[in-house]
Amino acid sequence: MSGEGSGEGVSGDGASEDSSRGDGSSGDDRTLRRRVLVGGRVQGVFFRDSLRREAQSRGVAGWVTNRADGQVEAVLEGPAPEVEALVAWMRHGPPHAEVESAHVTHEQPSGETGFQVR
Repeated sequence: MSGEGSGEGVSGDGASEDSSRGDGSSGDDRTLRRRVLVGGRVQGVFFRDSLRREAQSRGVAGWVTNRADGQVEAVLEGPAPEVEALVAWMRHGPPHAEVESAHVTHEQPSGETGFQVR
């Protein structure tokens, strides 16, 4: 499952979107993996390093790189709420970025560790 849009309500991994546990917590302990391509004015504006800091602060693993076509590509893997929050962050990026497009692909988790700027 891929395409433009938020992917809200679609997990792509067969897991239920119902995160209520009945114990008073809102914890969604699923691990998600998302590949995100953002376009616009996204290179030369500290997008990659800002994303690295955001990911590390949220305990999300993966990597981010500049592509030759001017887009930024990232793979994010970690707890569902944190990954989805980072996807939302990437839709606007750091202060000097001008994100014009975001393409999110749902992938199967592969056990990424750490977060690298490539």
